[in-house]
Amino acid sequence: MQLDKQVSSVLEKNRQQHLVRFWEELSEPQQGQLQEQVGTIDFPLLQTLIQKRDRQENNDSQENKAQLASSPEQLVRLPKASEELETRQRAEVLGRQLLQSGKVGAILVAGGQGSRLGFDAPKGMYPIGPISDRTLFQVLSEQLLARSRQAGVPIPYFIMTSEATHVPTMKFFESQNYFGLGKENVYFFQQASLPAIEDDSHRIFLADKGEVATSPDGHGGMLRALAAHGMIEVMQARGVEHLFYHQVDNPTTIVCDPSLLGLHIEQESDLTTKVVAKESPEERMGVLVTINGKTEIIEYSDLPAEEAYRKDESGNHIFWAGNTAIHVFRREFIESLIGGELSLPFHIAHKIVPHVEINSGRQVVPDSPNGNKFEQFIFDALPHARVALVVEGDRNREFNPVKNAEGKDSPATSRAALQRIATEWVQQAGGIIQDNATLEISPLFALDSRELQAKLSENVSYTTDTILSD
Repeated sequence: MQLDKQVSSVLEKNRQQHLVRFWEELSEPQQGQLQEQVGTIDFPLLQTLIQKRDRQENNDSQENKAQLASSPEQLVRLPKASEELETRQRAEVLGRQLLQSGKVGAILVAGGQGSRLGFDAPKGMYPIGPISDRTLFQVLSEQLLARSRQAGVPIPYFIMTSEATHVPTMKFFESQNYFGLGKENVYFFQQASLPAIEDDSHRIFLADKGEVATSPDGHGGMLRALAAHGMIEVMQARGVEHLFYHQVDNPTTIVCDPSLLGLHIEQESDLTTKVVAKESPEERMGVLVTINGKTEIIEYSDLPAEEAYRKDESGNHIFWAGNTAIHVFRREFIESLIGGELSLPFHIAHKIVPHVEINSGRQVVPDSPNGNKFEQFIFDALPHARVALVVEGDRNREFNPVKNAEGKDSPATSRAALQRIATEWVQQAGGIIQDNATLEISPLFALDSRELQAKLSENVSYTTDTILSD
């Protein structure tokens, strides 16, 4: 098979001819795949990103941002006084009404693999149920189904995948009958990928002799992906005006939280973010702050150690509001970001990139970072929002992600949280747990302690491991 002349010309123009260095060694199907992959590369965008990389070395702008930051101004703290509790209760009523109107959809970010957990599949397929081994996908989808049943209307689920997770995720949902949501209410859309670039040059890496090394374009790539796959038109046709956004690694997310939705519409927010209090100034979490009157996030890697402990005039830590990656977007705000009126910057990540050595053709797995990957972050939309509300959540209840194989934020800590929440709900409902019995509550049985109380007999006792399900 001959290399397409147009593809050859593009490679030569962009000084990337090495991508076809092993062309003659490839089978015809491999040649076709490589040619197709090269044809999808956005070289003008890539050139812009490389130029940005070359300009921003030794840039201290992030440190300057931290020095200018104050605690979030447009903020609703966890309720303590009765008046604050009434505010949340009123917001919950508004949120339930919004759900019943059919104007809410949910976005699930599910582009990650389970490799850090030693799991060779999409992370959403990881078993997390303390007894049942329900997957992350099932726990979150059943929450959405239960919320849909409460509202009396289906809530469409927009699931963003990556090149690595797209096909297996779709097959998994099909094999599970879409967890009862209905195929017509589940929409899969794949985020784009960008080539990885050598650290000290402009050359694109080859992952294999017939494959360009690429990586997903970050959760901020959601905007381009929504537009590219026609999801905005789907939302418009279904009358969806607000989108609850969450990530697949946190099974204790309160999916389509009525209270959060209610505060979002009550404050007429473009973009609302759920935060939790950091456990310590050193905790590796991005933090929400106000800079020059605008809400922003400073990533933990951009927060100098001496700044992390800084306090305001009242003696309170400034960098306390940890980002949970739980948001509510107004659909029209998303459209303004997609339509070119506003744009999100790309960030450069210094990463280890396994690759094929061009001269020898051998596979190389470096010991230290050797390349650059380019990502967009959805939270960079915050400064563009007319109103960017920040709402504090209960960390123990709502933020128990699965990020590491062991230790903090691991499957063990997340399962323990699910078990703890179930135990607390049963006890609040008047139940008794004996002999260290483990409990697990399906979202289809109860979404909160009030719903559970209405279903349990008074003084019910559990002496063995039990799953409460519909």
